[in-house]
Amino acid sequence: MIEKTEDALTWVQERGAGSLAEKMGIEFLEFRIDRAVARMPVEGNTQPAMLLHGGAYVVLGESLGSMAANLHAGPGRLAVGIEINASHTGSATSGHVTGVCTPVHLGRTLTTHEIVVTDDRGRRCSTIRITNLIKELPAPA
Repeated sequence: MIEKTEDALTWVQERGAGSLAEKMGIEFLEFRIDRAVARMPVEGNTQPAMLLHGGAYVVLGESLGSMAANLHAGPGRLAVGIEINASHTGSATSGHVTGVCTPVHLGRTLTTHEIVVTDDRGRRCSTIRITNLIKELPAPA
């Protein structure tokens, strides 16, 4: 189990959150079991109306929630998303959005996280909830 906050942030930065998160410019700023923070640029992730695409909020939320669930799961286990929902209550048009992920439930086989996404002015733009199933990885052959 990763104990220190610095070790967890290094773990997520080295592991990466996948090629989609990289393409969208997601950057992890803080990472530990009880709180994970990442940000993403609006530019390059907009819909035709020049607002941040609703799916971009969800990608940020899933990246944070799934990585946080995997940190909780620990070595030899894998957390996979089984449900996600989002309520968009604002629109970012420039700068960055920041997602703050906090656990709602950290169980042995299920985790649920809430991710609040705000714009550079601190206005809430989206609230995302994700549930992950924790599975045992098969033993190496």
